[in-house]
Amino acid sequence: MTDLTGRLPDVPGLWKRIDKAWLAIVLIPLILAVLDPSRVVPTVQFAISALGHTGIFIVFAVLAVAYMKASGAEALLAKAFEGREVRMIVLAALLGGLSPFCSCEVIPFIAAMLALGAPLSAVMAFWLASPLMDPAMFLITAGTLGFPFAIAKTVAAIGIGLGGGLFVKTLSHSMLFADPLKAQPKKACCGSNCGTDPFHQKPEWAFWGDAARRKVFGETVLENALFLGKWLLLAYLIEAMMLHYIPADVVARVLGGAGIVPILLAAIVGAPAYLNGYAAVPLVDALLDQGMSNGAAMSFVIAGGVSCIPAAVAVWALVKPRVFAAYIGIAMLGAVAAGLVWNIAA
Repeated sequence: MTDLTGRLPDVPGLWKRIDKAWLAIVLIPLILAVLDPSRVVPTVQFAISALGHTGIFIVFAVLAVAYMKASGAEALLAKAFEGREVRMIVLAALLGGLSPFCSCEVIPFIAAMLALGAPLSAVMAFWLASPLMDPAMFLITAGTLGFPFAIAKTVAAIGIGLGGGLFVKTLSHSMLFADPLKAQPKKACCGSNCGTDPFHQKPEWAFWGDAARRKVFGETVLENALFLGKWLLLAYLIEAMMLHYIPADVVARVLGGAGIVPILLAAIVGAPAYLNGYAAVPLVDALLDQGMSNGAAMSFVIAGGVSCIPAAVAVWALVKPRVFAAYIGIAMLGAVAAGLVWNIAA
């Protein structure tokens, strides 16, 4: 009998290698062509136009992240884990909310800090703030939802980091946070700019004089341009379909109004409906156009940002389930609080 095993395609392996975001970008127009052919061209045109509208923000964000990566600015993260504990919490929350690195990308760094004795309170502050905001996300949020919303989300990210860090410090000797680490932490990665950085020891702001750093800059520009481009294009395709197929009165009825219920619902649905911080911006813009309340929008992006799969897996990889549950609980409470405040302020 002829051995056909070598000729059969490795379907599971092929599926793992396929970029699901690009696959979805291709499938959406194809599915529309079958189910509703008249919507293919308007949907694609809407997505391309929206991507062009935010293009200047994408370019600036990509260059900013590449500069910080090539210059070795990650070294500044270490400063957040030195000194008195309260100072560490404050710096960790600020760096988490302002640095261009997601929480899962710096898992090896965090694991090392924890192994060296950095307090869980400061690490928690960084973890909570990190997936919620970074320079690229700020620019894209400001370009789509306005600078007030972007600033408010940044303040909320830092505030949640501070609150979570102080909460962990207060209960640091309780059973909840005692012996928080898993026995053998594993590294995790969120897909962009992953890996070790040979320049993390000392930042070199004028990096262009170093060939290796120039190479890092070029590679980072390409990686982040593709990363942001694919997620935003997918989000704009989904936004176009949401605006056309989801009745505005349904969104307004469920997620509109000034009460706490829409904010709670937005926080609850934020996790499963969230793609990532960049893709969520156009989706929230569409929901706001359809009647979603300002507070619900803020609650959605905060809860979804912390509990989305890449950020959550990053935390789960290092800490025990009870600490992970505290991480999610703090994030949900923070999201609701941020939504209530923004509902009043906006």
